[in-house]
Amino acid sequence: MAQRKTGGKDRPSYRCSECGWTTAKWLGRCPECQAWGTIEEAGAPQVRTTAATRVTTSAVPIAQVDGTRAEARGTGVPELDRVLGGGLVPGAVILMAGEPGVGKSTLLLDVAAKAADAERRTLYVTGEESAGQVRLRADRIGALSDHLYLAAETDLATVLGHLDEVKPSLLVLDSVQTVASGEIDGAPGGMAQVREVAGAIIRASKDRGMSTILVGHVTKDGAVAGPRLLEHLVDVVLHIEGDRHARLRLVRGVKNRYGATDEVGCFELHDEGITGLADPSGLFLTRRDEPVPGTCLTVTLEGRRPLVAEVQALTVDSQIPSPRRTTSGLETSRVSMMLAVLEQRGQITALSKRDIYSATVGGVKLSEPAADLAVALALASAASDTPLPKNLVAIGEVGLAGEVRRVTGVSRRLAEAARLGFTQALVPADPGKVPPGIEVREVADIGEALRALPRRRSRGGQKSEEKQAAPEKTGRS
Repeated sequence: MAQRKTGGKDRPSYRCSECGWTTAKWLGRCPECQAWGTIEEAGAPQVRTTAATRVTTSAVPIAQVDGTRAEARGTGVPELDRVLGGGLVPGAVILMAGEPGVGKSTLLLDVAAKAADAERRTLYVTGEESAGQVRLRADRIGALSDHLYLAAETDLATVLGHLDEVKPSLLVLDSVQTVASGEIDGAPGGMAQVREVAGAIIRASKDRGMSTILVGHVTKDGAVAGPRLLEHLVDVVLHIEGDRHARLRLVRGVKNRYGATDEVGCFELHDEGITGLADPSGLFLTRRDEPVPGTCLTVTLEGRRPLVAEVQALTVDSQIPSPRRTTSGLETSRVSMMLAVLEQRGQITALSKRDIYSATVGGVKLSEPAADLAVALALASAASDTPLPKNLVAIGEVGLAGEVRRVTGVSRRLAEAARLGFTQALVPADPGKVPPGIEVREVADIGEALRALPRRRSRGGQKSEEKQAAPEKTGRS
């Protein structure tokens, strides 16, 4: 028995060189980081204990803690301050992630320059580009300042040395996956390296009271690359989104210890840099003198911010047995549902044998159910070749039974529509407080919403149009 016990103590352990995960037996693939061939023998496991040490700073009652040290300071970019909850808090660590080319470096270089213009010493560390490349971008967007320091480094020890030399109040590290520590095995960007680099930068940020912004890469699924622990360690996690073929960029808060997580900042990316959009609804609307068939306006909520967006639809005769269904900026499944509801509940049979194209304007993506009614009306308008009123917005979720359901924030949506000059709205029952200047019509189902539209001309045959005209007379009698 004694020999078996001793043999158990001498039994070797195995450790993943990539993420540090340990196990009692060898495996070909690490279950933690899913890396192959990284499990190596690490020797006998050691039991470690931590002894109590002398307290350097005594605990004090929470009412005596100075809260002014954690007050946010504005970045000079109002749209980013909106998402952060007022600005940068001393000692806070922010992780900003996004796809390549979406504008992360451009936005943070502009933030660094504005902080430096406010006489806040700022250090911008780049590990992806040379100092000359960053200087050219700074010239292009006008981000030059005497208080903005630039360093191109990929070694963690050297980055910490720059902190001792510059003593900045704001650090921008672009990016955390390109910096590596010589004390840790593994390539830059690996889980062990990202964990060590982030931990060292966070400790330095907390000790110095220095605000830090880390740039993070994303995987093909849109998640932050590296260990999930990284998102838990930082104080704020931001995601910057946008189509590279469109100008709109959205900065969305995923985690925020200092503010709300349902705020969204809107930016416009152009040749001269990136600028905030206090009123971005103009990007999502098409300016025209006369209304066009197949277009309908709705009000979507990005976080807590209402945005007026335009839905467009086009129907043409199909040349193939299976008609095309093409969408851009809309969920294909929800558009297909609206087509089925219009055919079954709205008695519009002309859609089943036609090619249908639907899209949004300005690169905005509408995924919330509140846009269902606008999508349905745009499709009905395109099928009948009858334009909707120019000053009309439609808000509501449409069910498979044809009912128009309530959605959240109807009062805020109507207030935004009234502010932009719209005078008519189709909404579900009980919309709440209605702002002045806009006439609201409550609709219970899709049939009632279609009867609220102008009289339509026939494109799919006289028989189907007669079916649609009958309920309109009934509704008026």
